[in-house]
Amino acid sequence: MNKTDMKDAILEAKDAKGLKWSDIAKAAGLSPEYTCSACLGMNHLDKKPADAVAKALGLGKDVSAALQRFPKKTWTQTIPTDPLIYRWYEIVGVYGETIKEIINEKFGDGIMSAIDFSMDIQKQADPKGDRVVVTLNGKFLPYKAW
Repeated sequence: MNKTDMKDAILEAKDAKGLKWSDIAKAAGLSPEYTCSACLGMNHLDKKPADAVAKALGLGKDVSAALQRFPKKTWTQTIPTDPLIYRWYEIVGVYGETIKEIINEKFGDGIMSAIDFSMDIQKQADPKGDRVVVTLNGKFLPYKAW
């Protein structure tokens, strides 16, 4: 089973069982954000959490095996058309240079890791409309002179 078929099977089973990502993550023993990313094919799971996810979804060893394979991280569109995903591109387009300037000013010349990284997504109630709170936490990796 390839990652695309795995993703489709997982989403179908998740929907059919009425599960949330937090339910599946609890079975895996991982965060909802990372578990979701692995189930969508952009990260991998070790055997134990992969087996737990497949079991929670009522799926077979082929799904567990696909979850354990290392992903090939590619995007098929230059700019996605899904409005929520597009807004992230807009945020980076408008604020990307600002983010880079502030990080470089505070840390020096380098980058924020997307490998040694965590993410947390929360809902904050607000009478004017609920707020989305996204925390991105990545290790700073300085560039080296050589």
